[in-house]
Amino acid sequence: MPEIAVKLAPALPAIEHPEEKLLHQLCEILRSYLDQEQINDVIRAYHFGAAAHSGQFRRSGEAYICHPVSVAITLASMHMDHHGIMAAILHDVIEDTPISKEQLGEQFGVEVAELVDGVTKLSKIDSRSRAEAQAENVRKMFLAMAQDLRVIVVKLADRLHNMQTMGNMPVDKKRRIAKETLEIYAPIANRLGMNDVRHQLESLGFKALYPNRYTAINNAVKKSRGNRKEIIDTIQNAIQNRLNESNLDGAVAGREKNIASIYQKMLSKRISFTDVFDVYAFRIYCQQVDDCYRALGCVHNLYKPVPGRFKDYIALPKANGYQSLHTILIGPYGVPIEIQIRTHEMHRLSESGIAAHWLYKSDNDKSETIQARANEWLRDLLEIQKSAGDSLEFIDNLKVDLFPQEVFVFTPKGKIIKLPRGATIVDFAYLVHTDVGNACISARIDKKLVPLQTKLENGMTVEVITATWARPNPLWLNYVTTAKARSCIRAYLKNFNQQEAINLGRRLLEKELQSLGIQLENVDNTRIIQVLQVLKKHSMNELLEDIGLGNRMPFLVAKRISQTDVNAAVKLDDNESTHKTPLIIKGTEGIVVSLAKCCRPIPGDSIIGFFNPGKGIVVHHHECRNSNEVRKKQTTWLDVEWSPEASGEFPAEIRIELLNQRGSLATIASTISSMDSNIENITVVSQDDRVSVDLLTLAVKDRVHLATIIRKLKKLSIVLKITRIKA
Repeated sequence: MPEIAVKLAPALPAIEHPEEKLLHQLCEILRSYLDQEQINDVIRAYHFGAAAHSGQFRRSGEAYICHPVSVAITLASMHMDHHGIMAAILHDVIEDTPISKEQLGEQFGVEVAELVDGVTKLSKIDSRSRAEAQAENVRKMFLAMAQDLRVIVVKLADRLHNMQTMGNMPVDKKRRIAKETLEIYAPIANRLGMNDVRHQLESLGFKALYPNRYTAINNAVKKSRGNRKEIIDTIQNAIQNRLNESNLDGAVAGREKNIASIYQKMLSKRISFTDVFDVYAFRIYCQQVDDCYRALGCVHNLYKPVPGRFKDYIALPKANGYQSLHTILIGPYGVPIEIQIRTHEMHRLSESGIAAHWLYKSDNDKSETIQARANEWLRDLLEIQKSAGDSLEFIDNLKVDLFPQEVFVFTPKGKIIKLPRGATIVDFAYLVHTDVGNACISARIDKKLVPLQTKLENGMTVEVITATWARPNPLWLNYVTTAKARSCIRAYLKNFNQQEAINLGRRLLEKELQSLGIQLENVDNTRIIQVLQVLKKHSMNELLEDIGLGNRMPFLVAKRISQTDVNAAVKLDDNESTHKTPLIIKGTEGIVVSLAKCCRPIPGDSIIGFFNPGKGIVVHHHECRNSNEVRKKQTTWLDVEWSPEASGEFPAEIRIELLNQRGSLATIASTISSMDSNIENITVVSQDDRVSVDLLTLAVKDRVHLATIIRKLKKLSIVLKITRIKA
């Protein structure tokens, strides 16, 4: 397609085609809040888009330009600024035509070009699956959102019109788009407070994904509607009269649940349609916040409230800025009544959410608050995406973040922190700050010590206890619920394990080079580069990590560095790898140096190390039967020794035969405890009326400590025999 240039704002075309009718409709709305010069820019964008999409048609047969203009009409009803409207009209130009982002920038400015680029899908993603491609698209969109929130508002309007016009689409594609809408876009609209858009997306998505269920519930709603009208009118009049008697200026309106929300309630509470539809829902709209609380008192006096079912989202707004009082009452004939009480301003903001930033310019304070909440959420998502391993992991984290049911807890200074229901101390710590999460070891709830996996409840005061030596535990991933905590833990462990592997790889390579009379720091940089090229590694750290993880033998790398021709093959002679200085083990190396569970070596034991590809070095006892076969493979093992400074507690397993008497085990446990040790595990191997044979795993400091414990136990009259298990 030749380059398209539109320099002057052309006049509106005569109304002949559907797209021209849509343009006239758009301009009518724009005239209510934009000046003529801005409207001219929008018309110019329309002509540019129409020319770019010339010859393209939707499945319905209408010109493709009808779709972007319809999206622009939705945004115009939200009073989107003219740059946002222009971006909506041009949002598919980069993706579906030869027009580039640069060309758009030249014609309409950088701001419009950036908005269009943010909405545009990635056209050529090197992805292994459709799921990964979709995940990458969403990830890119969120990065663009962080720069400009209008990106997501345009995208939501785009998705809404696509959902409204899916009639001619194949069923499988319909279901796929509907599923993505319900899982990603409807929750995003909810998170941004755009309830009107959310409800439409949920209804359309539910209808496309479950057409039979939608039809059944819709028919049931229509059938029940006539029977309910009399009850609704009775309740509505009773509430309105009570407000009038109290001189409250409030309007009462009955509201009908949307079909998707009826289905969700049936599913989540496992109840029938009649049980859901027996709940009558009303809203009371007041002028002032004080009036809302007075109206609450009126309805509580009129009908009996259900205990524990009152929520004050005015004092404690939801994360998306939603404010309202919610209560459930028992009405006439014993029917439950759901009532929401809010001001007119709160209602406008609850329907429009982030769009209120443009729609209600006079309500600056409130709309700015919603804008700030949205930006805060996006900042958290950006932090999550930086540490996510790939796009699919980011989507998993995003889905967790999009479905919160909040609990409110307090910091020791009285600040309110919102968390999703089921969140733990660790989630709280990471929400306070990543460094606090990484270093937390315990916490106090209402001044009482509690473990980290404690679930938080409304009203708790939480104080996190940290330590400089602490670090995230992989087990935390089993109980954290927030996306931020999960991504931060994974990122830390990934980086920590990588650094551990690099450090171990350096120690192993230096040891092998020293045996050849070479110091690693003295090796010429040119030779290092040559070795990296031969081994196909991009950096020294990458090579060291490979050595530390056991994927590459250190003495082979050392020999390659030492020989004249680094490209020559490396030969092994006379078991040379076993005649080197042993590697010193402290027992605190971490995950890349692990102690074998079959023989449980402890400081003071003779030990041997085996390379386990991908995991590092596994240390066995010299007498371990499981190591005999592996030792024959000269290229997979190395001599290791315990460091004299080895410290900490190490598991050791003993087999004990004792008289099966009342209190025998208690005596054993008491004796072990008195020797400054602890029982980590007990397994009963066999037991009869006279003798019990048990396996005990003890926490000991070294070989001497274990020997002292065994001597002490042998002196007990109930102990018949003790042996240490080494394999």
